[in-house]
Amino acid sequence: MLFTGETERSIDEKSRISLPAEMRVGFCSGIVYASPGANDTIWLSPEATFEKKASSLEQSLLPDEDEMEFEQILFSQSRRLEIDKQGRIRLPDTLLELAGIANQAYVLGVGDHLEVLNHASWAAKKVENLAKLREIMKRARKKGGVSKGNP
Repeated sequence: MLFTGETERSIDEKSRISLPAEMRVGFCSGIVYASPGANDTIWLSPEATFEKKASSLEQSLLPDEDEMEFEQILFSQSRRLEIDKQGRIRLPDTLLELAGIANQAYVLGVGDHLEVLNHASWAAKKVENLAKLREIMKRARKKGGVSKGNP
């Protein structure tokens, strides 16, 4: 499934967040892997996606120091979570702290995963990035990631 869109969500006193129904269908096994993401985010990956990425990391027989450090922090801080009957997951306190998330957050669809971001940070970053959208698209075209007529 290709995750798209954004939605505001509250986080309850038990650190639970409700995944939107249209995004929840991408987690067909009912399992979510929550891991630290770039830029103070929490990445939520479907089980198969997380396992595929983990497998690709294991391809090197002799990983370099950066790879070993990355794997150590990624896997030690990631959690396997089950979606409850109400469509909620309990986000680990350690990940909430790393991302600076308290009571409100945005959930973004970002291709093969979801990202949970601090409410105020995303509001500011979105305005900033929308203002730079034309330049971002030009750089992406140069790298071959975006066709001229379509984003």
